[in-house]
Amino acid sequence: MAKTAKFVDCVAEYSAIMSDISARRFQPIYLLTGDEGFFIDAICDALAETILNEAERAFNQVTVYGLDTDAGAVVNLCRQMPMMGSYQVVIVREAQQMSKLDALQHYTSSPQPTTILVVCYKNKEQGRGIDKRTSFYKSCQKNGVVFESLRPRDYEVDAWLNNYVASCGLKITAKALAMLKEHVGMDLSRMAQEVKKLSVSLPESERTVTDSHIEQYIGLSKEFNNFELNDAVLKQDMARAMRIADHFAHNPKSYPITLTINVLFGLFQQLFLLNYLMWQQRRKGIPMPNDTELMREIRVNNLFALREIKANVGRWDNRRVFGILGLLREYDAKSKGIDSGGLDGGELLKELLLKIFTSH
Repeated sequence: MAKTAKFVDCVAEYSAIMSDISARRFQPIYLLTGDEGFFIDAICDALAETILNEAERAFNQVTVYGLDTDAGAVVNLCRQMPMMGSYQVVIVREAQQMSKLDALQHYTSSPQPTTILVVCYKNKEQGRGIDKRTSFYKSCQKNGVVFESLRPRDYEVDAWLNNYVASCGLKITAKALAMLKEHVGMDLSRMAQEVKKLSVSLPESERTVTDSHIEQYIGLSKEFNNFELNDAVLKQDMARAMRIADHFAHNPKSYPITLTINVLFGLFQQLFLLNYLMWQQRRKGIPMPNDTELMREIRVNNLFALREIKANVGRWDNRRVFGILGLLREYDAKSKGIDSGGLDGGELLKELLLKIFTSH
């Protein structure tokens, strides 16, 4: 049975490849493939900027795109000799759009020592990538580096983001990290861009990113966002939740109700699952998992959020939570125009929150 690839192994392999590039230990072929574009782009960019100096790139580095080229043209490029340099670099971006990609095996089965070929193949659909049975894939494995870029699960993002922040010479508070993730979702490329922006923007005397920095430099309000709404609902702070909902109502493009309902639905799913695990512990003696395992089981994507949920789960018994999950499904339909009674998103959200807070 084939071993299932893990995100932590993907990160370790990525780090090893990047170290080799920094040390100028190059391979003749790099096949970069998978679901997560961040690692593919980062390795490709590092190769493009490291192998040749700026003057050499003008003569010996070429980038083509899968939709605009074919295997024959790429093979011809690879077989050319470098001009006044040690290497020629051929980069194929968006190779998933190239027809007859397998025909590249006419080159990859016997690559030239003076050419470095970089092929970036981003999966068209998650989990449906390059055919590993082809001669092209097997020859890349034999004669170069094949890197499979995996997307992290929700509970794996925190560790990666903390490490990436540290690699940029920064630290980040748990709340700031949670706000950043709430702002950009699971998009690692956007996370990296925002962290780089912070590393440039923060003064040397302030190298720990706080929620105030997220507000100042990224533009996410530290008072009015879905993270804070979840926190107000979790702690049954009706006044604060209604203030946030009023802000959302005045800024519907920035805070679409469909996204807010999805975020609230996630919160109450987490409460339901945590209540169930606690019930199992009380009634059946099944021990509670540790925090890392608990994050995976109840689908919480950061330790700060997990601690807040654990501290407040006693406010929400599962009979009440089950009813609220039904309410959220009802208002999700209303937000899409089904039996909405003509109410806009802001009015629907306020009505929904009132029902959540007064439910029993």
